[in-house]
Amino acid sequence: MKAMVVRNPASLDSIEQVALTDPGQPGPGQIRVALHASSLNFHDLMVANGSIPTQDGRILLSDGAGVVEQVGEGVTEFAVGDSVVSCFFPGWLAGPATPAVTNFSTTPGDGVDGFACTHVVRDAVAFTQAPSGWTHAQAATITTSGLTAWRALVVDGGLQAGQTVLLLGTGGVSIAALQIAKAMGAQVVITSSSDEKLARAQELGADFVINYKETPQWGKKVLELTAGHGADIIVEVGGPETLQQSMRAVAAGGHIALIGVLTGADGHLPTLQFMARQARLQGLIVGNRQHQQDYIRALEQNNLFPIIDKSFDLDSLAQAFEYQTSAQHFSKIVLEW
Repeated sequence: MKAMVVRNPASLDSIEQVALTDPGQPGPGQIRVALHASSLNFHDLMVANGSIPTQDGRILLSDGAGVVEQVGEGVTEFAVGDSVVSCFFPGWLAGPATPAVTNFSTTPGDGVDGFACTHVVRDAVAFTQAPSGWTHAQAATITTSGLTAWRALVVDGGLQAGQTVLLLGTGGVSIAALQIAKAMGAQVVITSSSDEKLARAQELGADFVINYKETPQWGKKVLELTAGHGADIIVEVGGPETLQQSMRAVAAGGHIALIGVLTGADGHLPTLQFMARQARLQGLIVGNRQHQQDYIRALEQNNLFPIIDKSFDLDSLAQAFEYQTSAQHFSKIVLEW
């Protein structure tokens, strides 16, 4: 079996292709999946470049999509030939997040081997059915970024038609959130440092765009664009260097979904201003299996398909990460094999 692993000390230069023993037949409650696609996320990059320590020889990538080849005893949810997509927390089936089910010890590509390989044998609950009519590459965008956007807006944010959503940047989470928000009848404001990317976001339905380099006080600009109301839900991917502006932009009683640390892990918060807004700040990491199944039903019902920027083959994983690091991409980078 071919796989892409990272050697310690981890770096993009230490990613290598290896031949591993085939995982064999599925046991009771398991399925064997022939993988055909994955997609890149910031978490994957942090593992690959050594920012998140991992085991030497770890198979990379948390997202995986492919076809069921065999089912083990007792498995009734899947059949041979089904297209499936992986879950980020395979032990978090439903209900609220708890340390027992949302620690990274079971996350593919981090605590356990991931999906940068040709075949896996896993518990059946580590996958869901993929959306009908989607390619494997499209389905691979669901596991991390798509589900994060869904939980931020719908599960935790309780998005309603007519509300205003603020999105930061044009990465995979933000563009998935743009598509969800517009499908649900929301108004969307989106930021970027690239006018070209902002133009593409407008083509997808963004109502207002802000170049944050030209308008560094973009929190104030959001208030102006919404006649002083602010954003009801903010999908906050930046962290400490953007959170202050997000707190200025949030509506009274609004919701900030903190999902990223692209600008670092620590910073100053304008607590008095945030209190005055009586807003809610909630951290989240992806979602559970039930959330994923709900999201997939919504995608099918609304005929939504992800935006893919560029595709690489599995052997070119290091080059794909380099492209991700360049920040040239719009929405998702995928791998197909």
